[in-house]
Amino acid sequence: MNRRIALPVAFAAAAAVLAACGGGDDETASGESGDPIRIGVVGASEDYWTAFTELTEEEGIDVELVNFTDYTQPNPALSQGQLDLNQFQHLQYLAAYNVANDDDLAPIGATAIYPLGLYSQKHQSLEDIPEGGEVAIPNDETNQARALLVLQDAGLITLEGGGSSTSLPSDVVEAESRVSVTPVAAEQTATALNSVDASVINNDFVADAGLEPTDALYQDHADSPGARPYINVWVARSDEVDNETFQRLVELYHSPEVEAASSEASGGTAVFTDNPSDELSEILDGIQTDLAAP
Repeated sequence: MNRRIALPVAFAAAAAVLAACGGGDDETASGESGDPIRIGVVGASEDYWTAFTELTEEEGIDVELVNFTDYTQPNPALSQGQLDLNQFQHLQYLAAYNVANDDDLAPIGATAIYPLGLYSQKHQSLEDIPEGGEVAIPNDETNQARALLVLQDAGLITLEGGGSSTSLPSDVVEAESRVSVTPVAAEQTATALNSVDASVINNDFVADAGLEPTDALYQDHADSPGARPYINVWVARSDEVDNETFQRLVELYHSPEVEAASSEASGGTAVFTDNPSDELSEILDGIQTDLAAP
């Protein structure tokens, strides 16, 4: 994910559902003993979540995956206490949410970086995309900026000032760009392929277009310093960053069987990383400072 558009800030109030780790009689920071740890995800049916929950069951940690169909819901649900953790976003997205909502959700562990790719059902290469072509990009703030950078790196557009992780469609220099960009909801970038020359599609939605990540005409590189804002993370409320059971869940996600299933789901594109939480918080703070600047 990757943005700077204002995220929705008004959500219906909901009663907090406090959760705790299962297994044993000890209480955790999450709440009363016996309640499952509720984890908000996008794509709960993926095999890696099955592998993950099998491991948590073996350890006696009771978890419940709460599936969401779009990115705007899991953070408010976590903040309001309906979830104990979520795992669906990268640091840039989390920073944009925190700044827009005056929140302080915090990363407690890293998962992976997923390259963001450009796909087409009409063209076989970048060179085939015509002058004046149209490219769909995600309209959420963090993915939108990243998508613009992907298009610039691919030689399809030029961004004012060279672009950044806060670039907007209005920063596209039309006279120096080969294509125009059309922002759409992230989950619609795949279906938009029927009507545009190409789309920048998050890994979560590539399969919806009948594509494989290896079909990308172009993608960004996970090993560059500029990829640090796009480290995907586990997120908790700030008062629960030291919860030992939550930290154990982060460790279990990096088990060989989970990583293998996650890698397969990403078409082999996932680049796994285990940055410590203090380093993730430092990166997050820097992004939030940039986003909050006038």
